[in-house]
Amino acid sequence: MDALLRNARRKLSQGLLFWREAGEGIPIVLLHGNWHESSQWVGVMESLAKDFNCFAPDLLGFGESENPNIHYSIDLQVECIAEFLQALKLERVYLVGHSLGGWVAASYALKYPEQVDKLVLLAPEGVKIPGQEADWSKMQKLVKRSPLWFKILRSLRFLTKIFGLHEKIEQDWQTRQKVLQFPTACQLLFQRQQPEIEAELLQNRLPEIEIPVLILQGGKDSPDALTRSEVYSKLIPEVELRMIAHAGNDLPESCVGVVAGDLRDFVLNYGKI
Repeated sequence: MDALLRNARRKLSQGLLFWREAGEGIPIVLLHGNWHESSQWVGVMESLAKDFNCFAPDLLGFGESENPNIHYSIDLQVECIAEFLQALKLERVYLVGHSLGGWVAASYALKYPEQVDKLVLLAPEGVKIPGQEADWSKMQKLVKRSPLWFKILRSLRFLTKIFGLHEKIEQDWQTRQKVLQFPTACQLLFQRQQPEIEAELLQNRLPEIEIPVLILQGGKDSPDALTRSEVYSKLIPEVELRMIAHAGNDLPESCVGVVAGDLRDFVLNYGKI
């Protein structure tokens, strides 16, 4: 039988925050990825509800949380989570983050180490890798490009196919359509000034994380995602990197049983003799 999911909202200083909740007991907070909101954790929450009190907020600017007209940053999201946990009187938690949520979770553990018992990161963003500036520039141009430009190019399929451009144009169009559904993620990842984004990257601070960390990474994810997880695993002192060979970039949804099992085992049994 599925666990009873509860929805709630709380007014924070920056805006209204929505979250999903399930279970009772040990508090575990799950932060969603770039192009998602808290619903991506529903299956995992239902699997964990027997042992944990699961909280999955929509980050500010995502999903059913408020989207105030403010300048977004990773630190802003960290402070919203801090205020959220304080409002719920959760003094220590197990913190889980996927992709962008992994960047926020790791940043939170660095800023508030006394509040996090263990950290689990799924394909985390937030470290610099080779070619990143070029990717930022490409995505910035893609988002800024006029829809009319794509409409014209897509109407000229007979020509774009001749020059071998049709598939790239379609791929760019689909990517643009997907990311524009999450404007706050676009801002956080590539629409801010590059020096600001780089100032929040974590590679220089990861050695300061003193708590146990588990990294889960899909083996069929993008090469960039694999590289980022390797950077995390090399720089964090007490870390375990687990590859899920058959998985791609949607671990919380495509590998519910594996993710829930690894989370449960890591939180309850890691470090026990």
